[in-house]
Amino acid sequence: MKMKTVLWLSLPVWLSVSTVWSADRWKLVWSDEFNTSGAPDPANWNYEHGFVRNNELQWYQPENAFCTNGLLIIEARPEHKRNPQFVAGGKNWQTSREWIDYTSASITSRRRQEFKYGKFEMRARIDTRPGSWPAFWTLGATPGIPWPAGGEVDIMEFYTGTVLANFGYSLDGKTKWLAFKKTIAELGGDAWSKNFHLWTMEWDEKKIDLLLDGQLMNHLDLTTAEKADQGNPFHKPVYFILNQAIGGDSGGDPSHTQFPIRFEVDWVRVYQRGK
Repeated sequence: MKMKTVLWLSLPVWLSVSTVWSADRWKLVWSDEFNTSGAPDPANWNYEHGFVRNNELQWYQPENAFCTNGLLIIEARPEHKRNPQFVAGGKNWQTSREWIDYTSASITSRRRQEFKYGKFEMRARIDTRPGSWPAFWTLGATPGIPWPAGGEVDIMEFYTGTVLANFGYSLDGKTKWLAFKKTIAELGGDAWSKNFHLWTMEWDEKKIDLLLDGQLMNHLDLTTAEKADQGNPFHKPVYFILNQAIGGDSGGDPSHTQFPIRFEVDWVRVYQRGK
């Protein structure tokens, strides 16, 4: 989800079909089914606030994330109000904007629910119209290790007609990316966008696989990150972020899109190896 320059890779044919592990090898260790009404469970989630990254247009605030009818809704809205962090004449993009034109939410499990290895899954429906930039991703949870050295996995990221599955970390002071994408047209077009889909990360000591509806999107051999700055980030705990961004460096132009834009999450689950 961090802004980056990437080299898109064409995966070999053998990566087009997932090797699915049998169900008896997984044990559900945590989930949020979002079956309550109101704010997301504070035992699982906290919030990002304000203008955060990538020159995005939305102001993050907790009230744009809520549970209803068994779903978590992260809703982006047109909302015009003054930026409380505004500094006249400032050069920082976060404080130089006098006005907020859109609001949304970003929830994170940091210091609430953090995990090392397992199968992480989300069932969700994303808005694929212009300007929408939703994501379900992980960052390293180890204190004192900043991005990108802490590692990043974009289990689901979408912008400008494309679904992405990415890995990022720091090597020799530079951000190294292994990125993969598929267009909405390749996935099924408008019909695909209207449905819920399953995004999965399968992670163990040797590899990470990213899947969409059971089909492998990207694969990382963890030995490739052994020389990463501050140690291999993919051998350390992570936390989740679910957010609905608008516009910015990659999200596209939302000016002709009818709001609200909604990221609808049925559930998030974590499984680990059964014994």
